[in-house]
Formats: sequence, C-alpha cells, structure tokens
Amino acid sequence: MSRDISVMAGAFVGIGVLHFVRPRPFERIVPKPLPRKKELVLASGAAEIVLGAMMLHPGTRRVGGLGAVGLLAAVFPANVQMTLDVLRSRKAPAYLKLGTVLRLPLQAPMIRIALKAARS
Repeated sequence: MSRDISVMAGAFVGIGVLHFVRPRPFERIVPKPLPRKKELVLASGAAEIVLGAMMLHPGTRRVGGLGAVGLLAAVFPANVQMTLDVLRSRKAPAYLKLGTVLRLPLQAPMIRIALKAARS
C-alpha cells in the first residue's frame, strides 16, 4: 500500500473521530437546507472511520476507496458552504478566507488517491 493511501486513510479515521468529539463545527457547515445536521455529521463521521479503516486492509480497500470517492463528493457541498460562510464573515481573518478557498480544489487529489486505493 502506498504512503498516500495510508495517510488519507489515517486522515479519514482521525477526522471521522473528530465528528464525534467536536460535532458543532461540522454541524455549522452542513448546507442550510439540509435537516438533522447533528445526525448527518455523526453519520458522515462514522462513514469516514469505516472507509478509512477499509482502505487500510487489502481485502476491503477497493470498496473503501470507492466509498471514499462517494463520501468526498457528498460532503463537497459542506466545504462550499463553509467557504461561503467564511467569505461573508467580517470577523474571519484573511488567512482563513484564503485557506477555505484553496481547500476546495484539494478534493480532486483526494478523489484521485481514493480511486488509486480502489484500484490497488
């Protein structure tokens, strides 16, 4: 297994755990029209933990990688919502505004790594 897959799998697990430890920041970025924000955050956190673990094991790496692609696509609207909220904020520092904008295109390499996991 390549290092990039290992790093991404670990990041999925770690961030998934954060969904349970500190759900409020994640709830704030759930797109406004979606109901039951806490439940969505907990479900996506559980999915990140499971998919991250699956990408670490050769027997489940394919399904884990494909699931990670789906999850990355599903949570992209939350990343857009976060960027819009930060850009609209008068209190947000410039580095945070820049960081949230630059974060959006990072989804593409993450999807490539997940697809690499699915092929390995």
